[in-house]
Amino acid sequence: MKFSHFGALLAPVALAIAALSGCSKPANPIEDMMIANPDEWPNWGRTGSEAHYSPLDEIDTGNVADLKLAWHYDLESGYSASTPLMAEGKVFLTTGHSHIRALDAVSGKQLWEYDGGTRERATSSMGLGWGSKGIAYSNGHVFLVTTDGFVTSLDTATGKEAWKVQDAPADGAPRQYNGTPRVFGGKVIIGFGGADISAARGFVTAYDEKTGKQVWRFYSVPGDEPNAGGAKGNDLMAKSWPGGWKKPDGSRRGGGGTAWNAFSYDSELGLIYLGLGNGFPYNQKLRNPEGGDNLFLSSIVAVKADTGEYVWHYQLCPAEQWDCTATTDMTLATIPVDGSPRKVLMQAPKNGFFYVIDRQTGKLINEPGKIAKVTWAEKIDFATGRPVENPGIRYNGKPGLFEMWPGPTGAHSWMPQAYSPQTGLVYIPVQDMAAMIGEGQAGGGELGGGNGATLIPEVDLPGGHKSYLKAWNPVTQKEMWRVDLPGSWPAGVMTTSGGLVFQGRMDGKFVAYDATTGKEVWSFQTESPIVGAPISYRVKGKQYVTVITGAGGQGAGMQSLGNAGLRTDYRLPRRVLTFAIGGKDTIPPFTYTEPQPPADPEYKPNAALAQAGAMKFGMNACLVCHGWNAVASGAAPDLRYSPVITDAATFKAVVKGGALKLNGMPPFPQVSDGDLETIRFFLRTRAQQVPAERKALADRAKAQAASAAKPADFVGKWKIVIQTSAGPQEAVLDIAANGNALTGKATASQGSVDLTGKVENGRAKLEGRASLPFPIAVTYDVTVRDGQMTGDNSNGPFGTFPVSGTR
Repeated sequence: MKFSHFGALLAPVALAIAALSGCSKPANPIEDMMIANPDEWPNWGRTGSEAHYSPLDEIDTGNVADLKLAWHYDLESGYSASTPLMAEGKVFLTTGHSHIRALDAVSGKQLWEYDGGTRERATSSMGLGWGSKGIAYSNGHVFLVTTDGFVTSLDTATGKEAWKVQDAPADGAPRQYNGTPRVFGGKVIIGFGGADISAARGFVTAYDEKTGKQVWRFYSVPGDEPNAGGAKGNDLMAKSWPGGWKKPDGSRRGGGGTAWNAFSYDSELGLIYLGLGNGFPYNQKLRNPEGGDNLFLSSIVAVKADTGEYVWHYQLCPAEQWDCTATTDMTLATIPVDGSPRKVLMQAPKNGFFYVIDRQTGKLINEPGKIAKVTWAEKIDFATGRPVENPGIRYNGKPGLFEMWPGPTGAHSWMPQAYSPQTGLVYIPVQDMAAMIGEGQAGGGELGGGNGATLIPEVDLPGGHKSYLKAWNPVTQKEMWRVDLPGSWPAGVMTTSGGLVFQGRMDGKFVAYDATTGKEVWSFQTESPIVGAPISYRVKGKQYVTVITGAGGQGAGMQSLGNAGLRTDYRLPRRVLTFAIGGKDTIPPFTYTEPQPPADPEYKPNAALAQAGAMKFGMNACLVCHGWNAVASGAAPDLRYSPVITDAATFKAVVKGGALKLNGMPPFPQVSDGDLETIRFFLRTRAQQVPAERKALADRAKAQAASAAKPADFVGKWKIVIQTSAGPQEAVLDIAANGNALTGKATASQGSVDLTGKVENGRAKLEGRASLPFPIAVTYDVTVRDGQMTGDNSNGPFGTFPVSGTR
């Protein structure tokens, strides 16, 4: 079988199987496309199966303890949450804004580099945006797509451009190209994002890998331009958008379906699978008041690789209006179903279910299981393939906000899952994270202009801000094992024929687990978090494992609060790390200096102005890079420590004038001078709160330790201080006890809340309900030591804040 996108061919499957002879018999059949050229890693998921599986087994559970650093390469600050490639004895990687390097795969020596020119060329924040998550290789060329839409082929010998084309139409619609291109069947497959802020029509384009000529373009929602999908696909779309997609003035009222991350390829069937995204506006009553499923939003679509013609589709969330997407990895494999092998597509999308689909027909193989906490749907009906939605999920015309698990950051985001045919398990980076969502509120509060939805995407609720590595059985739809991970942003995964699963962590630990049991069998401590997925390759009979360190890639700038207790500083060293049995390299010592907020003697507190600035900070998308409540988690600098916030002229030059554009900070000329100063005041306020928040984090860690406090120790009136994002807020907590049961009232300037709870293991946990005007949960988790109360206060979606108090 010929795989045109690999530099070398391994035609006889028997040779590949022989390379695995040191391992036990596979649990499931190993398809030859998963084995092809095991020495290299030429695409995002290694092959078109997107399994992130290496057939190499020199490094296994028996000798992984001898895995040592073979070489490292230091990177500059900037986006590095990406997956490298290996071909022709070279490691290729992208960091920053479309910056490409080729390194010698054995020594790490740089061979060449290429700058995609995005920082100089981009004219919008979308065009600049984050860096790319990966690149692709085929037949002596590396392929990238810059964040502003230029698809480029580079000669692997020199790094020179072979061809370059612009993918984005000249229609002015905001688009961002931060996903990974693929090369399947001689075609470079390109998608983009942007459906969270624009009704732009989503599409996927295939370019000839040799010439850069456009071969086909598949549009995922209706429109006027010709569509490679063909009559059947167009007819399905038209019927599912009753009333059409145009406003009376002819402009587009509904769009989306962007494919910014996930593609897979079955060379035997000649099919490419497209993972398509959400709609815009989120609110379907604005996007298509007449209803309908709105195909192909939130859908997996199979198209013919040669022509882009529609073959079948499966829609995860019909009439989606919650940022429900099908843009996570789609892994192809053969698994036993009722005693017979079935060729399947497996996906763990954001909505919290695990799908196993016949990749020839698009039909469900079994009833999807839940990989995380799910409240938006009871189940997926096996007979119809449609979700059984829970009451309230359709927020149109309803007051207030409702709690939704998972939120738009998903139970599984773009970080790759992995599949091992040896164990038959899929290894998924999973997160539990809730959101509050509802119809757009009068007078503002929408996620974005015209979106029609109010969304608080990082809600701090009990059970949230957690992440895991889960081993999932796709046949039984059961979790086989899990590892609790630090922080709330789990890294991409790789598995190998040596019976190992590799994954980085937000605390800077690179870990190997036993693929069967989940037992940790090896680790390496770095100075930086790891988000990108590792790869493995072989040169002259020696197996290597490579990973890139550095935080980033958080969806919608979220996941910062869940990582606040970890060291995720943007300035931490970012490196390419490569390991081998018996490696002899070392990393130079690194001394971390804790950042300090700038001196700001003219600052005067103003809680109302700070709160207004927090809203402007969110509504102008500052949090996309710099974090919720301005708590950054490595995607960009933490503005609480920036001296720029203390000077109005400098702040304006950077934010509106683009003074730091070449550093990756896009200009925001649309922000008014008044709003700019309000945002700056919010950041100055957040800087002032740093010392108290650091102390509170230390107190929190101390409070989490075992406590001998009894119910009587909590009784009485407590004067407490809550360190909120708008500044310290004073309140009185009045508590009474009856055995272990507690009742009480929290009173502050905004009003009072009745509380009930109990004492467990020396901690008092109380909860009440308030209205703002929508109902929110108010909780306290506190302990008492030496007459001092310490702990946390959580105010629904607005965050969890440190509490300290005295009787």
